[in-house]
Amino acid sequence: MNKDEMKLTSSEIGSLWGEYINGTATDMINRYMLTTIEDDKIKALFKDAIKTFGKQKKKVTAFMENEGFPVPTGFTETDLNKGAKRLFSDIFCLHYLHIMTLHGLLGHTTSFSSSVRKDLRHFYDSCDNDAKKMYHQTIELLVEKGHFQRDPYFYPEDSPTFVSGQNFIDGFFGDKRPLAATEILSMSFNLKKSIMTKTLSIGFSQAAQSKEVRKFLRASEKTSDEHIQSFSKTLHADNLPAPISWESEVTTSQESPFSDKLMLYHIGFLIQAAQNYHGAGIASAMRADLVLNYEKAVTKDLAVTKEWFNLMTKNKWLEQPPLAPNRKKISKNK
Repeated sequence: MNKDEMKLTSSEIGSLWGEYINGTATDMINRYMLTTIEDDKIKALFKDAIKTFGKQKKKVTAFMENEGFPVPTGFTETDLNKGAKRLFSDIFCLHYLHIMTLHGLLGHTTSFSSSVRKDLRHFYDSCDNDAKKMYHQTIELLVEKGHFQRDPYFYPEDSPTFVSGQNFIDGFFGDKRPLAATEILSMSFNLKKSIMTKTLSIGFSQAAQSKEVRKFLRASEKTSDEHIQSFSKTLHADNLPAPISWESEVTTSQESPFSDKLMLYHIGFLIQAAQNYHGAGIASAMRADLVLNYEKAVTKDLAVTKEWFNLMTKNKWLEQPPLAPNRKKISKNK
């Protein structure tokens, strides 16, 4: 069966729809940051990111139009306030590009794994290669500028060892065992995402026009900080360093570079993504107290997501993804 005979599945349409919405949101942030960045090397990376997404956006649009699906509205230059003052430092912009490239890598991999049609698989394969290239470039530039904090170092054991008892999973009573490398991996990963969400929430809360949106963004900042404090405390208990914060990379500007819709959506996306990462953290945690910390984080994220959904729908800002046919409604309306 060739591609002309193979219709896109619901999963494939869903992945394309998500790529368009999330891609256009990030693209608007990148376009604004490009106008404020002074460092030539960082600026060059942002130019490449914008150009790359432009090509990907055309392909996603073509896939959806060829199947007869409406192209989402997403986010456009109407969500930008051109000429707005600098809200974030050059270094934070570089951190932002690095973290969002990581989000893109994970998203492209998920989309690739749910795709059957050859042309779609090749598209996501190319997206993955573009993201890998950008991932290398952002890390190398962060290292060059002395702003990439690596995860804690371990000293090697003399030989492999095996778990010998229940005390390995106990985190509440007696002496806690030191953190495992697999647990630090997830914790560090989640910390970096929370640090970025907190920093964006601070900047966005300064600039948002709506009182309700500002209130939500302050709540998002508080929730992210609670996650940061919880996981940092766990690392510090084993005399391990936690990733540094980026709050000082936010200027004092109150001039909004973006629409409230874009800022609210972007923070909501990051919080929903955090739920997935915290879930992965639960799966990698083998100490009872770590599992509880992750469960608390997911519960807090769910509460913030509910508030986010109510605010997005109240303002009619939440675009609806394609839905399965309502067979009961079709039957009744015959």
